[in-house]
Amino acid sequence: MSANKESWGSRVGLILAMAGNAVGLGNFLRFPVQAVQNGGGAFIIPYLVCFLVMGIPLLWIEWSMGRFGGKFGHHSTPFIVDSMGKNRFWKYIGVFGLWTNIAVAAYYCYLESWTLSYVFHSILGTFSGLDQEAISDFFATYVSLGKSTLGIPYEPIVFYVICLLLNTWILSQGLASGVERVAKIGMPMLLLFGAFLAFKGFTITAGENGAINDSSVGLNFLWTPNFDQLWSPSVWLAAAGQIFFTLSVGMGTVQCYASYVRPKDDVALNAMSAGWMNEFVEVVLGGAILIPISIGYLGIDRVTEMVQSGGLGLAFRTLPYLFYQWGDALGAFSGVMWFGLLFFAGITSSLAMGTPWIGFLQDEFNWNRKSAAWSFGLIVLILGMPTVLFFRYGVFDEYDYWAGTVSLVVFALLETILFAWVFGMKKGWREITSGADIKVPGVYRFIIKFITPVLLLWVFLGSVFTPKGGDWGAAFRGNWELDNGSIINKLKNSGLKEQIAAATDPTVIEELQNQMFFVNASRILLLTVWLTLALLVYVAYKKRVREGRI
Repeated sequence: MSANKESWGSRVGLILAMAGNAVGLGNFLRFPVQAVQNGGGAFIIPYLVCFLVMGIPLLWIEWSMGRFGGKFGHHSTPFIVDSMGKNRFWKYIGVFGLWTNIAVAAYYCYLESWTLSYVFHSILGTFSGLDQEAISDFFATYVSLGKSTLGIPYEPIVFYVICLLLNTWILSQGLASGVERVAKIGMPMLLLFGAFLAFKGFTITAGENGAINDSSVGLNFLWTPNFDQLWSPSVWLAAAGQIFFTLSVGMGTVQCYASYVRPKDDVALNAMSAGWMNEFVEVVLGGAILIPISIGYLGIDRVTEMVQSGGLGLAFRTLPYLFYQWGDALGAFSGVMWFGLLFFAGITSSLAMGTPWIGFLQDEFNWNRKSAAWSFGLIVLILGMPTVLFFRYGVFDEYDYWAGTVSLVVFALLETILFAWVFGMKKGWREITSGADIKVPGVYRFIIKFITPVLLLWVFLGSVFTPKGGDWGAAFRGNWELDNGSIINKLKNSGLKEQIAAATDPTVIEELQNQMFFVNASRILLLTVWLTLALLVYVAYKKRVREGRI
């Protein structure tokens, strides 16, 4: 018998935990940058369309699958999906629901530890009196394991371990006493911090506290629609990718959380509550902080340049300086609020990543909660340390690409096919609507069966065969040269090989060759973890056969 007898303490706690799983660092760091890069206000059109025809259907699919599997005592994706399909290979598709969470947690906890470190530095006043360049250099020095301003050797490793220990300890306390309790505290605090910073973002006045632009300049820059980009497939792919990233669908965490609800509990309204709460945080709060405040104090040209390198650099390299334009006291307070917001957003997501592995060990090998939680922490520590030690060689980005991007699309596509075509839409629709506290629009029966899988297939194929520069027009006219960001050229290391061929400095060449080595090594490591998990699923299956549970 399984040692897993847990359940959620309350519906509010479940919804907040689910929302916490979805609300993460991508809401505040990734979304505004994606919007700027892909048409500003016009980006919202494909973004909302993708939310309605992919995000909502996947939320309902995953909540329904989780509750269905939970009826049979399954609390991790290998045997949740196995219970819905007769073919034995489905359980190995479910391995993605274990692997993705472990691999993402390995680098996500490192990113999360940055926010914890910056909260600490904000309290100490580390950023007071530093100019923009000094704060930018601080971040670069930090991630390169350079000299710590605190005098702590290898400071990023220390904060990474602290962050991981905190996650593991909370997970060891259980769903109701650990995860749910943190969600009940973390989500309201996140909303409170976000509201304060959004208010500051909306009320910047040129000439006050060093601001060079009113808040309206940043808001207009973010939300003025560029309709020329609306018809670009690349923009739609970016919108679909953001929906995956922000809702945490295609990971296996939603199914795992939902497997602990009672058989007759509502999943339709719960899914909508968590999904729309995430959208509010992302669009309203996420769109009012990073870009408006940065442009208010740095100007459009400089922010545009920084946006090209991604949101992380913009958030950590600039905002501490901007906050201190409001004075030392308010600057320190705002730093604590901003990075505290990011920390709460991060930890409510990373806690969800540990739950599938814990559920798997409890169900299949009768581990107790504490042992399973600490084993998760140990695995993540070992797998994640390369992202800390070799950050400059792109190991962090490699984990994010394969586990945090490609894997989500692949698993979401396959689970949608399983739900709508193998399990059957008739039974699937009954699972979605059973016990529902809202009337689910009948049109979604058609959308889930036809529209969602077609769009997911399009997103996947678009990622595999991305044309150079995202120029789909030239590609369809017969000039289909693959972009270095496509999955095919990623596997071939085309971008790195081009850089090595073009380099003339021996030091640069050596650095790029080292990067290629670590990139390939990280892929082998991730593949090894996937195969190991598949082997464990096979062992668990054989154990079930011996015990007569199959």
